[in-house]
Amino acid sequence: MHVLTVLDHPDPNSFTRAAAEAFGAGAEAAGHQVELDDLHAEGFDPRWSVPDLAQFEDQPMPNDVLAEQAKIDRADVVCMVFPLFWWGMPAMSKGWIDRVWSWGWAYDQVDAPDISLQRPRTGVFLVPAGAAPDSMSKYDYDKAVKAIWLTGTMGYLGFKRKQVEVLHGSTGSEERRKGLLDRAWRIGHDLQPPE
Repeated sequence: MHVLTVLDHPDPNSFTRAAAEAFGAGAEAAGHQVELDDLHAEGFDPRWSVPDLAQFEDQPMPNDVLAEQAKIDRADVVCMVFPLFWWGMPAMSKGWIDRVWSWGWAYDQVDAPDISLQRPRTGVFLVPAGAAPDSMSKYDYDKAVKAIWLTGTMGYLGFKRKQVEVLHGSTGSEERRKGLLDRAWRIGHDLQPPE
């Protein structure tokens, strides 16, 4: 399978990047082809702007969006790796989804509201979080975040096999961080085809 890993973190030495690399190494060890899409290194602009409205006029989208869509077209698996911010995804990840998974290419809420326009794919959100697991589960934030991403976001993106993995305690001890990176490797290694 072709695995596209979309990385959102400005620091090339971050734990988030280490998690993306561990995931990719696991996927490669399983025989998959891996492509890393580092949004910050590329200078991707996450702001939705007037040129993005082309999607509603059946006009070509901006070139940076078309380039990202071409990467998705190649992929059987799309893994987004981003840190948990305020119980959600950072602006870069949200903007990438907003701009790239555009109306008429990814979905059509009017004529085909219940289906994706994309072919079936496996989707993974790999999310480092500094907080311990019990701090999220205390108020069911973990369930809320997973419901939003699994049903809302991944549903619209057409993922048939969906997985959200929160790597809790990523700001903890070196031993804990190593365990989380081992987990990221295993998730990459154990990827399943979409159907």
